Amino acid sequence: MTSPARTARPSQRKTARPRGGAGEAGGGEQLLKIGEAAKALGVEAYVLRFWETQFPFLRPRHAQSKHRFYAAQDLETLRLIKRLLHEERFTIAGAKKYIREVGLERALVAKPGQAAHSGSTTARAASSEAAAGPSGVVSDHTRRTLAEVRRELESLHKLLED
Repeated sequence: MTSPARTARPSQRKTARPRGGAGEAGGGEQLLKIGEAAKALGVEAYVLRFWETQFPFLRPRHAQSKHRFYAAQDLETLRLIKRLLHEERFTIAGAKKYIREVGLERALVAKPGQAAHSGSTTARAASSEAAAGPSGVVSDHTRRTLAEVRRELESLHKLLED
């Protein structure tokens, strides 16, 4: 049986990092550990590790202890990847292709919804191309209309299943 003194844990975790330590870059830039970055993005840490394997341009700094540290630019890149995968429903291959074609810098400054989503089926691709304007970007109105049609079709499908 262990004594209470051995199992007691500190009630507060120290979050301040010493100046010039692992939490700051040479220029005083604040760095986040993988858990802190994951929490800020609303994903799990293992997701960030996986994204690192899939997107070669995503390379956080590593301390001598092999811990990952994410700078502000890394967080912006992670937000872009999350938006493409979770909000705009790209596959990983589609997100890679989009970033490769547009360029990382332009993709980072693009507004949400500007990425032309290439569907996985021929019908989706055809409907996206038909709904796209001259620049190949699907308008918000078209996107809302297609979402409404999809909801109606799903509702009909559910009725037919019953």
